[in-house]
Amino acid sequence: MTAKIKPSKGAPYARILGVGGYRPTRVVPNEEILKYIDSSDEWIRTRSGITTRHWASPQETVAEMSIEAAGKAIADAGLTAEDVDAVLVATVTHFKQTPAIATEIAHRLGAGKPPAFDISAGCAGFTYGLTLAKGMVTEGSAKYVLVIGVERLSDLTDKEDRATAFLFGDGAGAVVVGPSDVPAIGPTVWGSEGDKAETIKQTLPWDVYRAANPEDIRFPAITQEGQAVFRWAVYEMAKVAQEALDAAGITADELDAFIPHQANMRIIDSMIKALKLPEHVAVARDIETTGNTSSASIPLAMERLLATGQAKSGDTALVIGFGAGLVYAAAVVTLP
Repeated sequence: MTAKIKPSKGAPYARILGVGGYRPTRVVPNEEILKYIDSSDEWIRTRSGITTRHWASPQETVAEMSIEAAGKAIADAGLTAEDVDAVLVATVTHFKQTPAIATEIAHRLGAGKPPAFDISAGCAGFTYGLTLAKGMVTEGSAKYVLVIGVERLSDLTDKEDRATAFLFGDGAGAVVVGPSDVPAIGPTVWGSEGDKAETIKQTLPWDVYRAANPEDIRFPAITQEGQAVFRWAVYEMAKVAQEALDAAGITADELDAFIPHQANMRIIDSMIKALKLPEHVAVARDIETTGNTSSASIPLAMERLLATGQAKSGDTALVIGFGAGLVYAAAVVTLP
């Protein structure tokens, strides 16, 4: 006899209910970066669009920044920590392989005993988490899912690497995903191109570092092949973004906002051109004062667009994350 499994009863759709962010108090201008590399403020601005970035203090840990951002997102959603049914944390800078930092965050928030796990998907990590949260809500395994993107990339920055020293910043962004009666998170277009994994990587794996003489070798840092990544992001990610629009059944003219991963201002400008976005679309340019915060960049940029009034609740936005792996994910969402 074949047993019949009872179907799950989730919400018909899911949406982002609240957003929150945290930027470390220390602001690092380009002038400070120039103490370590042979460059200029004009070169950094022209190449990346970055003027300042935030670097965390020893007290502003991955957990502390996450808790601050999560608390704001939960409050913005009109909920309490006890309402949270699952915690997903996208990060590449939690230095313990196990346990996941998500479990500590869930406990310290007072969320009870929800499922909690980390996601390692580089700069696409937050969008991956958003997709998983949507599935959990509609499948019925959770009603409210907390998705956090958090990084302390200053810990993995080689300050003497002229190609990357100016790029990275620290911070945390979070959203709460919950039930919706109407579609508010579109189909995700995502994937990976593992043949290009060497273009963005950690200089050394932890086991190699551990076995080496620490006096003769630098702490592992993030390195990338800038031109190869730029070409891939501009040409291939514009196609993925268009596929996400097509999957959601809307056109660029129907967008209110565009929130790409804050990797480089030139990449953002090139994607705008490739997608033929009209002038009325608000474009997130948080990279100028926050730098590249990897998995935290999209929720931080989303929060700033809403806080500054450039976008408003209910607006339709295209989000796309892309980075090391190389991995990517894009979707159309309704802003909280």
